[in-house]
Amino acid sequence: MANSKEMTGGAVFPLLFSFTMPLLLGNLLQQTYSLIDAAIVGKFLGINSLAAVGASTSVIFLILGFCNGCCAGFGIPVAQKFGARDYATMRRYVAVGLQLATVMSVVIAAVSGFYCRDILRGMQTPGNIFDGAYDYLFVTFIGIPCTFFYNLLASIMRALGDSKTPFWFLLFSTVLNVFLDLFCILGLGWGVMGAAIATVFSQGLSAILCYLYMLRKFPILRATSSEDRRFHAGLARTLLAMGVPMGLQFSITAIGSIMLQSANNALGTACVAAFTSAARIKMFFICAFESLGIAMATYCGQNYGAGKPERILQGIKVSSLMMLTYAAATWMILMLGSRWLALLFVAPSEVEILDYTEQFLHISCWFFPAVGLLCILRYAIQGVGFSNLAMLSGVSEMIARILVSLYAVPAFGFLGVCFGDPLAWVAADLFLIPAFLYVYKKIKKRLDDEKVSVSAV
Repeated sequence: MANSKEMTGGAVFPLLFSFTMPLLLGNLLQQTYSLIDAAIVGKFLGINSLAAVGASTSVIFLILGFCNGCCAGFGIPVAQKFGARDYATMRRYVAVGLQLATVMSVVIAAVSGFYCRDILRGMQTPGNIFDGAYDYLFVTFIGIPCTFFYNLLASIMRALGDSKTPFWFLLFSTVLNVFLDLFCILGLGWGVMGAAIATVFSQGLSAILCYLYMLRKFPILRATSSEDRRFHAGLARTLLAMGVPMGLQFSITAIGSIMLQSANNALGTACVAAFTSAARIKMFFICAFESLGIAMATYCGQNYGAGKPERILQGIKVSSLMMLTYAAATWMILMLGSRWLALLFVAPSEVEILDYTEQFLHISCWFFPAVGLLCILRYAIQGVGFSNLAMLSGVSEMIARILVSLYAVPAFGFLGVCFGDPLAWVAADLFLIPAFLYVYKKIKKRLDDEKVSVSAV
């Protein structure tokens, strides 16, 4: 059956490494597109257009982060039932998840699109980039159903241990996106809006092809009865209980990012452009941590479903070692090459923007182990079903960013902005470390008790 894989037995490192690599390549593709998108906008449309795209970044993360978090959450019960080999219930979870996605994505698109202009005004978006920011944000919001369905389908395939197929669809979407970017911006002259249209169209087509592929290559997901296709309220509650907290975790985190970006917007167009380019580069490098975290969610979900808590702890140790090795390599790259990377976005004459971008990246890379540990622990906790607890780590991040935006940015300017993310990562880790220890102790006791009950029978 396609590339599905159980991760409940065998050596942990090869399993995690082989599952993480396609996720990492997929995330790198997304970030590569993000870099190319910003580079095309900055080089061909100018600094104001680059700032217009960047001015809406945290708002996009607020809305799309909620959608992507829900999709990841919907995949966890699927992974747990796959690990337990309860395929009938697994199929029903998939069907209900698709039904929920239809309703949720349309409602979110309508509401966010309606309030788009008000959101940008509330963020103190500079007047000279307001119209471009609105065009980019509005098209992105209208395209939310495309993003929602692609991420849900990818999450379902990953839940079955297949991280390779989503990568190939993402590769197709990314290549198409780049070509459409150039066509819409340079050929049709649609400006910043063209970049957003290219993204939405690419994701929508990828979602359709992904769905058709799943129907053909994953027979285990095909409905075998009307019971598999109908709406189950109980299963919907389980999916929402798992998905909504994960979505809210991203949104809560984004609230702090919006506050930080609003404070940065008030510093002027140069700071907004520098923040845009630095954030794109930063995300390119830290997406590996996100990939490792997503892998841990599936790995922990399957092993929890199979009743193997000791493998979950093994996974934490192995993934932490992988994370630290990668963090050391990226530290060297960014300390030496930040300025060269910034030249992808702006001309060498833009000295102020280059200086700000380099400063931001030099500070951020020292704290990459903190964000790496954050991703591993947060997704592990979510993978075993404690989404509400993981969501609280987002509150820690939000509070840290709000405090930075209220006090550090007014006092220290762009230097304060540079410490917004690092302090948020550290704050989340201070919550997640004891939270994971609590969760692990609880699930180990629960699974041990279940084994005792089964053996007694």
